[in-house]
Parts: sequence; structure tokens; C-alpha cells
Amino acid sequence: MAAQPDPAHPDPAWPGTPFPLGVHWDGEGTNFALWSTTATGVTVCLFDDAGVETRVPLGDSTYHVWHGYVPGVGPGQRYGFRVDGPFDPARGLFHNPAKLLVDPYARAIEGDFSEDPSVYPGSGADSAACVPRSVLTHDAFPWGEDTRPDVPWDATVIYELHVKGFTALHPHIPEQLRGTYAGLAQPAVIEHLRSLGVTAVELLPIHQFVSEPHLQRRGLTNYWGYNSIAFFAPHAAYAATRAGGAGNVVREFKAMVRALHRAGIEVILDVVYNHTAEGGIDGPLLSFRGIDNGSYYRAEQDDPSRYVDYTGCGNTFDPRRPFPLQLITDSLRYWVTEMHVDGFRFDLASALARSLHDVDKLSSFFDTIHQDPVISQVKLIAEPWDVGAGGYQVGEFPPLWTEWNGKYRDTVRSFWAHGSGGVQDLAYRLSGSSDLYGDDGRLPIASINFVTAHDGFTMRDLVSYERKHNEANGEHNRDGTDDNRSYNGGTEGDPAPPAVHLLRRRQARNLLSTLLLSTGAPMLVAGDEMWRTQQGNNNAYAQDNEISWVDWSAVDDAVDKPAGDLLALVRRLLALRREHPVLRQSAFFEGRDVPTEDGTGSTKDLAWFHPDGRELASRDWFDRSLRTLGMYLDGRRLRYRNRRGEAIVDDSFLLLLHSGEDERAFRLPGSPWSDGYEAVIDTTQVGGVPVAGPPLVAGGATTMTARSVLLLRIARR
Repeated sequence: MAAQPDPAHPDPAWPGTPFPLGVHWDGEGTNFALWSTTATGVTVCLFDDAGVETRVPLGDSTYHVWHGYVPGVGPGQRYGFRVDGPFDPARGLFHNPAKLLVDPYARAIEGDFSEDPSVYPGSGADSAACVPRSVLTHDAFPWGEDTRPDVPWDATVIYELHVKGFTALHPHIPEQLRGTYAGLAQPAVIEHLRSLGVTAVELLPIHQFVSEPHLQRRGLTNYWGYNSIAFFAPHAAYAATRAGGAGNVVREFKAMVRALHRAGIEVILDVVYNHTAEGGIDGPLLSFRGIDNGSYYRAEQDDPSRYVDYTGCGNTFDPRRPFPLQLITDSLRYWVTEMHVDGFRFDLASALARSLHDVDKLSSFFDTIHQDPVISQVKLIAEPWDVGAGGYQVGEFPPLWTEWNGKYRDTVRSFWAHGSGGVQDLAYRLSGSSDLYGDDGRLPIASINFVTAHDGFTMRDLVSYERKHNEANGEHNRDGTDDNRSYNGGTEGDPAPPAVHLLRRRQARNLLSTLLLSTGAPMLVAGDEMWRTQQGNNNAYAQDNEISWVDWSAVDDAVDKPAGDLLALVRRLLALRREHPVLRQSAFFEGRDVPTEDGTGSTKDLAWFHPDGRELASRDWFDRSLRTLGMYLDGRRLRYRNRRGEAIVDDSFLLLLHSGEDERAFRLPGSPWSDGYEAVIDTTQVGGVPVAGPPLVAGGATTMTARSVLLLRIARR
């Protein structure tokens, strides 16, 4: 269907081509292509440096793609779309040419969304003054010899961080670079990551996002970023060089990736494809809703005027349809091939995998990801739940996928908080969660083990608060979970007596030791190793301030201080994990016999011990009062081989965990399990460094301090 030319631009665009979607510059002009099954006309809006708008109708439509070529338009051009068509909310149609719309394929964004009556569907006012501009980019970035670290899953240690919050207060980053991609690439930051021993950073959302209207009305902003509006564009506010043009944002992001790769650190993006910033059906008209609402969003089957909301954010993006699914895969492929990222963590991934209603392992989303030769080769992490019925899918995603193991978090927290439930679930979590991942071809490395994450308490707050304190969010403390599974040591928050502070630090050492000595891929949260607090706020999504930012001034390498203590412990634990493959196995334990060297007896590759010194019996697994457990790991012949096909031989270890309120004797297994024991980690000591002393006697008893972890290396004659 042909559109009428705008008086300000007497000729419509040349015909151009329907593919590729988005905007593409060929050196002489630019092709524009926008998909919509319900539009009756599409106009490209070009903005000059002064904000003056020129409208160019796209006169051709092929396969529901409106397209046109505009000579003379090149990199740096600010633009948007206006889409004509029926406006009938009862039928789920929201076309309104008074609304400027963001290009779903925009590579860069300039400006922000301002809450205003003009942005809402029924308003006849022009929204251009309140909507960000899409920007045409063309970047020949000098990647040089950039290569992906390609860290194997069994060696992967993930560090979840916020680009701004991690760098905003760092004293060794130039002030103008704090809170930016360039700041994250600074030597002081990379040295901290390397000294810890982490292998990947998982960045909270960096797709361009905007703040929700209700936050803007309260004078707050969306800090975490789970409110995307452009799936291809790096968030412009995180760029130090954005004043030089939106193209600089892309280059700065790439330079950050290159710097991290040079340090051997992978970059994983937390991506939000399950919903968009347009919110509920009465939300602002910013992009998808004004382009083709019924195709991009899931509506009630018998009522297109109402959204299905599996995300809790007002809408659910609909990848069941070919073009919305293509948008997601094109975006993923772009971030891998053009931006060189190494993997993705999919927010509320269950919402993407729903067919009619249920989460479906055979959904088109999974099929498309699995067959894609680019996307299938990077790290894929699912947050395996959403807020809809049947959305909790921990352990149910197909091979190729790893998962945030929410059951690991809940079990470990419960054990160290109040010891409820015994040790049966704890044993599964320590050994790779075979009950979740062992029956469908997956491996222990499918489990992303974590105790804390961006949402919820920090490690310090987990051992300092039993109730959330979210008043700063302006929602009367109603937001955020009440299921914290935390223990404050007898005093809520600070100040607290010295004895309580010491107990809290030991509890943090216990939780970190459990996490980093478990089979699976561990995830740390930035600042947990530095005793970071959010003052009890367990939902700091709108706190773009010191509540959320990492306070580097509190860091002290002296191990008698909290930050130095935990820093030393994490470095020690990750060095052990790196040096000992028995602590990071990529195959499930089998409980099989392992013959002793002299052939007179045998142990097992994995065994569980009662504090009485015997292997756990069936009745012990159902003893909900049991708060002490020993895990024996035999390293003499692991169940997988190295790259040359050779057997992997390592030390053997006994890990003791005691969450009881009183000390307890633990009788150490004797022959054939061990001829003696050397303490390697002791959480009763700062930094986890055991007190020097003679080896512990096999068959003898050692005293476990209340709430403590002890890792023992097994000696053999």
C-alpha cells in the first residue's frame, strides 16, 4: 500500500528491500524495514541536531514488511517510526500516527522516556518530545586479535554485577569513567576480578531500558534494568562517551568486552526478552504496541483487549510467532557476532517457553535456539521460572541449557539459617543436584549454584536480617519476598553486639564455603566478598544510589576486618577449586567402589558420613533434626578424562558441615577411607585459614564448633 508523501519531504522513499529488518547503511543511503501485519502505512521520522523532524513515507510493503531506501541518510542519523492503521483497543489494535515509536532493531538509542499524557495510546498529542530516538550506527571496531576465553563449564565461576553500581564509587577509576562500560574495563577493576579467580562477569541488563511511569512519579528510577525497550542497543546511560554520539556507546561497550577477554574473563548478558517497558495494556505507546500489538504480545485467547501476564510486569512477549521469535534470535546473534559476548542469562525464561499455556520443552523457542549455529555454541543460562501457573521449572529445561538452581539457594540458606529439613536435600545440592539434572542427559554443570543474587538479600544482609526493610522503595514495605530463609544471630540489623558480629562473619564464611565447594557452576554476587550491605533491602530495583552501589572505601585487605576476611576466603576457596578437579566435577557421582592402592579394600567415589563416623543409613536421610554432615570425595580416579583421554587423578577430601547451635564431636573415618587428615579450610578462623597443627588422626574425633565448616585433605600412606 502506498503512503502519501509528507509536505516536508516531497518524495516518498525509494522502494528499497524488505530484508534485513531494521536500518542498514550502504555507503550512499539507508534502507528502512519494519514488520507489521496490521499497519496501513509507515513513516520514517528523521531528526536533525536541533530536533527538527522530517517525515519520509515508506511506500512499499512486502510480506508485511514496510520498506524504503532514503538516499543521503547515514550513520549518526536519529530516527523513529510513525505507524498508521486502525485504533481499536477492544480488538487489541493501537495504531496512532501521533506516537513516535522506537525501532525494534535499533542498534543505539539517544534520549530517554519521560512519563507524560502524550505517550499513552488514546491521546491525540504528539509524543516525540517524550520518547527516545533510535540512532543509525556503523562501526568498524578494531577488535584486533580478540578471542573468546571459552572457559569450560566445569571451570566457570560467575560474578554477577551491575555496570554502574560496581564502578560508581571505585576510587581507582577516573571520576568521569565511574558507572560506565569504560570504568568496568579499567585495570583496577579487572585486577580485582582476576585476584578473586572468577572467570565470567554476568552483567545485569544492559539492553536499553527505561523507568516505569510509577517510578518516575515517585522520583525514582529503574536501577536493575529489567525494563527493556530495545533488544540490540547497549544502554546509553552506561557510556562515558555518549556525548560524542550514540555510535560511541557501541564502541565503548565493545572496548569493555575486548579488555575483559584479554584478561581471560567471559562476558555474559542478563537479557530480558519476556516482557518490554510498555507495561500493561494501559501503558505507554513506545514501540511494539504501536507497531503490531497482537503479534508481539500475548493476549487472552478470547479477549484481545487483555494481556496474558506471566511476568508480573504487565505484558508477556510472544515468541510463538515467527517474526517476534526472529527478533529475539537476531538480537542474540548480533550480541555474539558483533559485540563478542560469550553467553546469556535469560530472565524469567519459562515465559519464553510457554506454548498455549504450559511451559513446553518442545516449544519453537527451544527448537530455534538449539538449531542456531551461533547461539547454540555460547553459554545459555535460564532463570527457570515465571509468575504464571506451572512456571517454576527448575530441573526441567532441555540439554544445552544451564539453570539458576533456586532449590540450591533455598536448601543451603535453610540449612545454615535454622537447620530445618535435615540433610537429604543438602546432599543433593552439594553433589550437583542429580535429582534435577541426572535423568535427561545433562550434567552437574547444568546447575548454576548460588546463595545470593541481585534480587534478595546480599550475603551480609542474609546473616544480619530476618525481615526485609524496603521502605526506601516507596511501596510501604509490601514489595520483595518474605521468604528470606535468613538468620540474624539474634539481633535484627545493626548495631549488634560484638559476639553477634563475629557469628555473622562465620555464617558468611559458611555460606561462601558451601557454595564454592559444591559440585556445579558457582555464582557470586559483586560485593558479597566485601561485606556489602543494602541495609536490609531485598528488592533494591529502584535504588540507583549508595544502597545498591559497591562501597569500595570499606574494602580492607587486613583479614581481621570483615571485607579482608571474606576476600581472603573467596580467593583461597577459588584457588582450591581451580587446582582440584575433584571439587568441580563435570560428571555425576555414582557411589561406585574405588579400590585402595594395595588392593585390600575399597572406598567410594562419593560417600556421606554421620558425625558418629559411620556412613549414613537410610534412616538418617529422614532425620529432620540432623544438622551435621560429612561428604567424602575420592579423587584417585575421576569419572571423566582429560583432553588426551588420560585418567584424572587428584587428592581426596572430606567436607564437614555443622549448622547446629552447639559444638559437636565428629569421628573421622578411619581405614580404608584415610590414614590421616590435613585441615585446608576452617570457617572458625578469619580467611578460612586453619590454625597450624599436627594432622588429625583417622578414626579419631574432631570437635566441630557451632555453625562451622571444615574441609580436610585426606592423607594416604
